[in-house]
Amino acid sequence: MRARTALLIPLITLVAPVGLVAGCGGDEAAPAVRETPVAGSPTATGTPGSGPLAGKVVVIDPGHNGGNASHPEEINRPVDIITGRKPCNTTGTQTAAGYQEHAFTWDVATRLRPILESKGAKVVLTRPNDKGVGPCITERAAIGNKAEADAVLSIHGDGAAPSGHGFHVIMPGLIKGHNEAVIKPSRRLGRDVRDAYREGTGMPYANYTARNGLQTRTDLGGLNLSTRPAVFIECGNMRNKGDAAKMSDPAFRQRMAAAMADGIERFLKG
Repeated sequence: MRARTALLIPLITLVAPVGLVAGCGGDEAAPAVRETPVAGSPTATGTPGSGPLAGKVVVIDPGHNGGNASHPEEINRPVDIITGRKPCNTTGTQTAAGYQEHAFTWDVATRLRPILESKGAKVVLTRPNDKGVGPCITERAAIGNKAEADAVLSIHGDGAAPSGHGFHVIMPGLIKGHNEAVIKPSRRLGRDVRDAYREGTGMPYANYTARNGLQTRTDLGGLNLSTRPAVFIECGNMRNKGDAAKMSDPAFRQRMAAAMADGIERFLKG
């Protein structure tokens, strides 16, 4: 996510030129009509059932989207993230072989969803497929807020220097007057996801950023604007040869999804 990093409002909403940047982190043009995922749309999947997570709501945010690159005027529109202004969305990064971050995050998210549903959780995705544009980071946060999510996990792949490897989890930093209530639960969610991910995948903590696999930031809209416990996971460095090989392997992506599910379950049962 090196270059990247909502009110569940009516299904069709007006969104001016928008965007998250490759790795996350213009001038505004005429508004365009875009779909915003809402509860009850194809992004709202599963129903509360029996199992250890029955009655829990989990929002999964697959970073970026497949149509972002072809709509720069939309994804580059600046939006307010409390601590500043950022592009509405971005294109994400990719491996040297061309495996795109948006495709990676979508694949992992769709593997994670049925695992959580099998445990009884209701799962909401922030986008319905990997062909659309956006939604904006503000909208993604609002989806979790409106769903009253018990946990929000935003999935990304990093685009750091090729020499760096490993994963890390990003937690919200304190923004006084805005997110005091979610700081502690988000940090617990971050630790639980970090521990389960390392145990389940064997991947090391990132050696180029964060500390012991954990990082706190106040420049990510998806975290700043969340009123629910929320974290980002950078599943590995897509520019690193070793990490890229793992992230490009479907079997390993299944391990990643299973590990994330374990971390979320630990948090929700804790």
